[in-house]
Amino acid sequence: MLQTTFLDYTYDNPLMNASGVHCMTVSELDELAASQAGAFITKSATLAERAGNPEPRYADVPLGSINSMGLPNLGVDYYLDYALAYQAKEPAPLFFSVAGTSVEENLALLAKIQHSEFTGITELNLSCPNVPGKPQVAYDFPLTEEILTKVFQFFTKPLGVKLPPYFDMAHFDQMAAILNQFPLAYVNCINSIGNGLYVDPQTDTVVIRPKEGFGGIGGEYVKPTALANVRAFYTRLKPEIKVIGTGGILTGQDAYEHLLCGATMLQIGTQLQKEGPDIFQRICQELETIMEAKGYTTIADFQGKLKTVD
Repeated sequence: MLQTTFLDYTYDNPLMNASGVHCMTVSELDELAASQAGAFITKSATLAERAGNPEPRYADVPLGSINSMGLPNLGVDYYLDYALAYQAKEPAPLFFSVAGTSVEENLALLAKIQHSEFTGITELNLSCPNVPGKPQVAYDFPLTEEILTKVFQFFTKPLGVKLPPYFDMAHFDQMAAILNQFPLAYVNCINSIGNGLYVDPQTDTVVIRPKEGFGGIGGEYVKPTALANVRAFYTRLKPEIKVIGTGGILTGQDAYEHLLCGATMLQIGTQLQKEGPDIFQRICQELETIMEAKGYTTIADFQGKLKTVD
């Protein structure tokens, strides 16, 4: 019932982790592989290992989470070794996330993947709001176009991009016009809503250390924004560019709404952090129950078919 085709590969269901959650180490990746997730993605990798921002840099808050992680990861070679071993034994590929702290590093990371034996799906994170002093690439439209132009001069493997949330119709139009110029496999909407702030009512302090408490907001807070971005890009991008929906998926109903708005695959971040990998089985069961109640036998029966009010 939940079987999903993505880039000619078939997955048991559309659920994945969001990069950054439960994917730092080989043991965590193995737990994802053994879970009911349809697919999974690695931690966003930089060329060298990074410790990330000082702790505390993540906090659960009542309706979601706030974080300023600073791209902690074990370096691209660590994840590439895992990916190559995984693809040697599994038919459907994993997703490999890279996030350089400069244009040059992004190009070097993708060149490394291009020249490797990796045959899976690569995600370029253009939305890294948590590196101090660096703006988000995807909010600089000319720079985004420049990077993608350079990337596709040499990169021939399946590539998607992770985007931050946009909040203006003109920005949806402008970014879609850029993305439609390139042979992208997908866009991932959304990364966390940048630079929120949460106050601990008991202590009158912020809850994370980096950036004086400013951090990316995820979880229940962000679902309406995530759905809007999924829908905006689903209706603006050429059909061959798929949309992965990320943001505010806590239940099967949330997953259903992302698919209804046009997502093909779904990533779970904050709630996976709170519940662990068992969440995938629960959300699959809840999604199947909703589909049965509505008389749907496949996701294709309703995917993208959001109704508007006349």
